[in-house]
Amino acid sequence: MSKGIFNKVNLMWIVSIVVLYLVLSLMMSVGIINSYYKITLFNICINIMLAVSLNLVIGICGQFSLGHAGFMCIGAYSAGVITKMMPNYFGLLLGLIVGFVISAIAALIVSVPTLRLKGDYLAIATLGFAEIIRILVQNMKITNGAAGLSGIPPLTTWPLLMLGVVATIVICCNFTRSAPGRACIAVREDEIAAEAMGINTTKYKVIAFVIGALLASAAGALFACNFYVIKPTQFTFNKSIDILVMVVFGGMGSMTSSVLAAIAIGLLNMVLQNFTDARMIIYGAILVIMMIFKPDGLIGNKELSMSKIAKKFKSKKEVR
Repeated sequence: MSKGIFNKVNLMWIVSIVVLYLVLSLMMSVGIINSYYKITLFNICINIMLAVSLNLVIGICGQFSLGHAGFMCIGAYSAGVITKMMPNYFGLLLGLIVGFVISAIAALIVSVPTLRLKGDYLAIATLGFAEIIRILVQNMKITNGAAGLSGIPPLTTWPLLMLGVVATIVICCNFTRSAPGRACIAVREDEIAAEAMGINTTKYKVIAFVIGALLASAAGALFACNFYVIKPTQFTFNKSIDILVMVVFGGMGSMTSSVLAAIAIGLLNMVLQNFTDARMIIYGAILVIMMIFKPDGLIGNKELSMSKIAKKFKSKKEVR
């Protein structure tokens, strides 16, 4: 197989993504996916971006973070404020950039001191950061305080969401396979041994944390321009827990599992919409049962590999 960008494996991925995009687009155009299902689909795409980016921090780097809702909040309000002043795609792009800058600065400020902590202490520190962001947003005039922002232009489209999902997965998968990514995996497995081998553990943990923050910010921007209204109450501790549940439900350390978990939980929430009173009880019971019988998640740390699929097809042809 060619080692270039357009080798057989990459072409298989490109074809699969294009086919999926075209099939879903066709289903939307003919009405199979109506407005209700379209909202669910858009929610799933945003949740995939959030779950995959958090898995980079928790599953690959081994850092237990509960601050993802804070970075999502930064991205959502950056895009919301700017697109209200500039209701076009240039405004959305500018909102994304502003969200990236603020999220990167915030991630550096938070990660450099807190990533020296471990386990529950790190979780509490990142949770505190997310709450600080939410309270700041709730008390700023530019964000309209507790009332939130309304009338945000509907700039999030299906092609834009698909691009966001693919970009998030590609960035996280490529990072995992890179030298910094392998260093992060070494930190996850045994931080003391990694330090003994000369790995600057704090440096690589900060890199992973910042990348995760930027991707969460992008998801927040698409979220704001999809639902037209955002409020500080949408980015509470519960939102961070929702994202964490997707990562744990699918299996930590696998991007494929995060994608499948986001889809499964999105569909589960849609099915349970009619059971308002019992929805959270059923939802919680399913998660408890899942954690008892499949503690590693849906597929654990396994990844969907096109190279393995290509090898299987090749071996079958040779047998024939």
